[in-house]
Amino acid sequence: MLTIYHNPRCSKSRQSLDLLRKSDIEPTVVEYLRTPPSADRILHIAGLLDLQVADLLRRGEDVVKNATDLPDLEDHAALAAWMQRNPKSLQRPIVVDDENGRAAVGRPPENILTLL
Repeated sequence: MLTIYHNPRCSKSRQSLDLLRKSDIEPTVVEYLRTPPSADRILHIAGLLDLQVADLLRRGEDVVKNATDLPDLEDHAALAAWMQRNPKSLQRPIVVDDENGRAAVGRPPENILTLL
């Protein structure tokens, strides 16, 4: 079962979800702005992606650019907790295949095809 951390207002997120559905896959859809992943989940996803937590940060977002409380980017636990409190800062979309221990960021949306 795949899970997509989805923002319905984001074109890349909508395209990624559409790609999954066109492949006859109905993922669990988590609207992460309404239901942010926990800090532990963010750390787990970064590990699946073989990325640093800071690599999941949308640095162009106002919430990041204007943050006065952004922790040190090398403090992965603190940064993940901050991202949980500020879900707009999280890269999107992210598709996770927990069963097989894999994940992909849908930028571009075709990246998620590696999970199929």
